[in-house]
Amino acid sequence: MSSPQIVWLRRDLRMADQPALHAAAQAGPVIPVFVLDQDRAGDHAYGGASLVWLHYSLESLGKSFGSRRSKIVLRKGDAPQILASIADEVGASCIHAMRHYEPWWKEAEDELRDALGEDGKLCLYDGNYLLPPGSVTTGSGDPYKIYTPFSKAMLEVMPPRDVLGEPETISSPDSWPESDELSDWDLLPTKPDWAGGIRDFWDFGEAAAHERLDWWTDEVADYDEGRNLPSQDITSRLSPHLHWGEISPAQVWHKLKDKRSDGWKTYAKEIIWRDYAQNVIDQFPDYPRESYRDYDERTLWRNPNAGHLIEEDLKCWQRGMTGYPIVDAGMRQLWQTGWMHNRVRMICASFLVKHLLIDWRFGEKWYWDCLVDADYGNNGVNWQWISGTGVDSNMFSRIMAPLTQSEKFDAADYIREYVPELEGLSDDNIHDPPDEKRGDYPVKMIAHKEARERALEAYRASKS
Repeated sequence: MSSPQIVWLRRDLRMADQPALHAAAQAGPVIPVFVLDQDRAGDHAYGGASLVWLHYSLESLGKSFGSRRSKIVLRKGDAPQILASIADEVGASCIHAMRHYEPWWKEAEDELRDALGEDGKLCLYDGNYLLPPGSVTTGSGDPYKIYTPFSKAMLEVMPPRDVLGEPETISSPDSWPESDELSDWDLLPTKPDWAGGIRDFWDFGEAAAHERLDWWTDEVADYDEGRNLPSQDITSRLSPHLHWGEISPAQVWHKLKDKRSDGWKTYAKEIIWRDYAQNVIDQFPDYPRESYRDYDERTLWRNPNAGHLIEEDLKCWQRGMTGYPIVDAGMRQLWQTGWMHNRVRMICASFLVKHLLIDWRFGEKWYWDCLVDADYGNNGVNWQWISGTGVDSNMFSRIMAPLTQSEKFDAADYIREYVPELEGLSDDNIHDPPDEKRGDYPVKMIAHKEARERALEAYRASKS
């Protein structure tokens, strides 16, 4: 019998179009292993909402392996050391894994090679993105830093590679290494159980991802205009499935590539944005922690750690109590469901960094903890884009007007859903309720005009 093959699972929790699993299944008996290595990522260890998704995704994938008379070995601790130990225990000839581009996972891959020694073998595969980061370059051979030329170059080489099916057979080893029980990891909150809204809002796992894609195939034509309308929510909601690898971007692309609508063309560019974000962190590994552009941070930002009034401003934003209905609806949707409509994500992020002048990293940290699709590349790139500090970003002087945005994109029903204090107001009043109609709903933390003038003055001072 061939030597066992270990498949190291991370954010690639699927059976189909999983190149590492596919190669392992062809080489010998397969031992899938997932190691919960929270210490390695430091301040970007999985947040609370991510742990909820991870639990249900592993549960779903475990059932898929179970139907093939296989299972996932679960361990907690230092991933390279645990994987090397299992490989030695079972006599594995190779550890197969999908490449990951977060700096801590790249470091772990290097450590694993060292831990395996000369007799061990680590085989890495691409497949979590349309193309491997760094493979699309400028005419001079350098990686792209700006999205628009990157996107054009990507479109010129699409479609991506062909999709792999599930392995025809998955053989099991003669004996299995010991495994933790998923329930013993306590990934789900209990005291209190705040994850009910996430469970109600989402279906988890590979089958759910493909059901969502099937639905989206009939809806994507309306995406170009509908993506900006939170009350209608004409969005794919595939982002967490893509993030956790329950479905691959190649599968999505091939399913939709023959569409001719403006909606598909716009959506295709947003799939490419995922690749762009990975290209950025591949070049700048600390990008979600460090501003790319030079400015005086002490002059521009109000630091919540420096005073209780600024800290309270941050908490009002986090809780959805700013007095701006569209902002508060978004922040409450985030807390309840682990997700926020993309147009509203931008409005809420802009409000934090420009209306409240709070450092974008506090927002990045909050989104990281609350989003089920919290992605190191996407989250950091998006926050630096909105704050005007990134390698490719919006100008700081472009300050979104929440009240105007709310009315323009017809967010009335969205506000009613997530800010029930205002559900009785008319469309004319709900975007900017008069004081006498607010009831228990808070007044604005700061007027838009005042916030805009303060932000522009702080920006000028930070550049002088």
